[in-house]
Amino acid sequence: MQVVVFGAGNMLLSDEGLGVHLVKRMNEKYEPSDDVEFYDGGTMGILATHKLEETAHVIIVDSLDAKGVPGELRVYKKEDIMLEKIPAKMSPHQIGLQEVLTLSELREKAPETITFYGVIPASLDSSVELSPEVDRRLDEIEALIIDELKRMDIVLSPVIAA
Repeated sequence: MQVVVFGAGNMLLSDEGLGVHLVKRMNEKYEPSDDVEFYDGGTMGILATHKLEETAHVIIVDSLDAKGVPGELRVYKKEDIMLEKIPAKMSPHQIGLQEVLTLSELREKAPETITFYGVIPASLDSSVELSPEVDRRLDEIEALIIDELKRMDIVLSPVIAA
């Protein structure tokens, strides 16, 4: 596997489920690929470290526990994460991404590149639906991921309806 698109979050807490919603959507829209895996990391946190260590390129989608406007999209690269230019905790359900990456670096298994797409939540209420502010970002995040994959010479094939 060349790229893992890792969706993190809790589907039962509205916007906290952003990453899981995104990978579910992409698994439904695109044919399976030997180059890309859309992985539902749920609330596994450090237990999903192996997924980060199995590939050269990781794209993470999650809610972002930060000050700002609900629905605001922020994009970070590996260097930003390692230099702690992002909040220490990405979301309430997990340890910080910095800790996970530091562990991978110590094991000499960290991915070459990481892109983190984080969206500030509007709601963390009990709901399996995203808030309108965050739901609006799904198309944009998908397009950014598709562009990033194209720069790696990976083109996804849409699922053909029967």
